[in-house]
Amino acid sequence: MKDPFRKFFEYLHKHFFYFILASYLFGGIFPGLGLTIRDINFGTFTFLDGGKIKVSLSLVLLSLLLLNAGLGIKTSELFHLLKKPILLFVGLFANLSIPILFTFLVSFLMIVWHNPDEVQNILVGLALIASMPIAASSTAWSQKSNGNLALSLGLVVFSTILSPVTTPIGLHSIGFITTGDYSEDLHEIAGQGVGAFLFLSVLLPTIVGIGLHFLLPKDSAEKIKKPIKEINLLNLLILNYSNASVVLPQVFTNPDWDFLFVILLITGGLCSFSFFLGFVIARVFKTSDSEKSSLVFGLGMNNNGTGLVLASLSLADHPSVMLPIIFYNLVQHIVASYADNRLSGDRKEL
Repeated sequence: MKDPFRKFFEYLHKHFFYFILASYLFGGIFPGLGLTIRDINFGTFTFLDGGKIKVSLSLVLLSLLLLNAGLGIKTSELFHLLKKPILLFVGLFANLSIPILFTFLVSFLMIVWHNPDEVQNILVGLALIASMPIAASSTAWSQKSNGNLALSLGLVVFSTILSPVTTPIGLHSIGFITTGDYSEDLHEIAGQGVGAFLFLSVLLPTIVGIGLHFLLPKDSAEKIKKPIKEINLLNLLILNYSNASVVLPQVFTNPDWDFLFVILLITGGLCSFSFFLGFVIARVFKTSDSEKSSLVFGLGMNNNGTGLVLASLSLADHPSVMLPIIFYNLVQHIVASYADNRLSGDRKEL
């Protein structure tokens, strides 16, 4: 007879898309636990330069995704990435440029919208989405679909390392097409930087995970790959539920239907196009299945957790700017579930 835990994880893996939807539904209807998760913290981390950051449970869970991905990396994939980094370069360039160009297009199309303030909220939200590095959760999705973890981690880590340059570029670029204090806020945020948060939540756990991978005996490293993949699935569900608990209760109880619809349409369009671009690049460069998975999830998923932090701290007078960020965060996991099913189908056809 199968271990009950094994049966549960097999069921979770097979029906993960529906578990994702359920996590959002529970976040909107029963937000209490999700808000509690977001409020839990383990103190403050102080950097040598005096900078401080709160070590929250959400940050720990986010970091755990990358530590687990680092543990599960394949040495052969890592060396292959270093020898042929072209996919890494193309992925990084597409991740930065496509969302910015999409936002410029939206600014022209939304000229006819009846509420100019709503347009500004959407553009600022898109600016924060476009300027963030690739999401840590993309490594968990890549790991779930047997992707190339070296490429997946490379996209996350290098987009984060480059963020002191790329994030201001994204924010300033879109700051020029927004107006009033929305534009001023974007230019101001661009000068603040997010290095401390990104270092603690992304770079440090990735380095630790890769280091442990090389320190552990080979047999031990192989044995823990499946358990950490399963832990990451639960981790994703908890993070999604917690993020949904912030905004969906208000959406459910007092919806502004036309505003919500256009946000969903725009964020869904950007997310879907970004995922689609991953498939296109994989076809153009004739990549392996594992590299395709990493590109698809890397291009489609952005670190919206950091975007939400920036919005809550620097744009408290414009709370609606968080809606596009949260909607994109919700949509990207739904689209990721579809992409995962598509990638699984592609593998079965071979």
